Amino acid sequence: MRLGVLLLLTVFCALLSLGIGRYTVPASHSLMILLEPVIGQQADINAIERQVILGVRVPRILLALGAGAALALCGAALQGVFRNPLVDPHIIGVSSGAAFGGTLAILLGLPVLVLLLSAFVFGMAALLLVFAITSAIARRNILSLVLAGVILSGFFAACVSLLQYLADTEEKLPSIVFWLLGSFATADSHKLLMLFLPLLLAGGMLLALRWRINLLSLGDEDAAALGINVERTRWLILTLCAMIVAAQVAVSGSIGWVGLLIPHLARLLVGPDHRRLLPASMCLGALYMLLIDDLARTLSSSEIPLGILTALIGAPLFALLLRRAQVRGWHG
Repeated sequence: MRLGVLLLLTVFCALLSLGIGRYTVPASHSLMILLEPVIGQQADINAIERQVILGVRVPRILLALGAGAALALCGAALQGVFRNPLVDPHIIGVSSGAAFGGTLAILLGLPVLVLLLSAFVFGMAALLLVFAITSAIARRNILSLVLAGVILSGFFAACVSLLQYLADTEEKLPSIVFWLLGSFATADSHKLLMLFLPLLLAGGMLLALRWRINLLSLGDEDAAALGINVERTRWLILTLCAMIVAAQVAVSGSIGWVGLLIPHLARLLVGPDHRRLLPASMCLGALYMLLIDDLARTLSSSEIPLGILTALIGAPLFALLLRRAQVRGWHG
């Protein structure tokens, strides 16, 4: 019931968002433009409105919905796998690797499609390095995964800083900084395909594995006693999350706090059972990112980077959740 309400609210807000922006389009016109393939072209809708809705806002809204759903889904899954409510998608180093790949492409002046591919490839390469580091450690456990992720995040962050230092301050550096802070302003069909293909495939597999995440959240010994191959399942889930996060960073830059905050809000609505938590997190994450993007393009004359808003809003909200956790516990 609550999941259905969340889904309807998300669709309603997405329709309202079509009319939000510098060029105002009445809600009735926005809806008619979407229905034109069924009802035919309407004479009272001009070509500019049609281009604004179909060419600019629909791709942007879809990208915002997909990115929010992706980050929240991965955050909820990883918090269950690591059995830690403070985990977010950035902990496995994939975000930093993808950020390095995208930054390198911008510095070299490569085309947008190559930038997307570079960010995705380096994101997945970061996961391979995490696997290599944990394989070199005698004990393959959650602590070694976290340490490997921290090591690689620091390394790739330093590499990104080096590239920013080497970048031309007049042209390349502003582009790098704006991309790293996150934006949906350049949404197009290529970016939608780059995001939704991994999200549908890997996200669908994560949803199919959500009962296994429930078992992993009990602990390695209990999960193994119930017939789960703990290490193989954990790495499968990490790989699926890495694919989704790498695609998200490739199309919209590094956006923080969503994967950390939204799963906690979803738990307040549906509880800790991942069979309900993962779908609820996706819906809530999509709605949250849509509202953040609406704020980003309306609060000032120049667009505010998404990473700034998610931090400004997410940090106080998470502080409230910390306070609540002291009183009632994370799952209370």
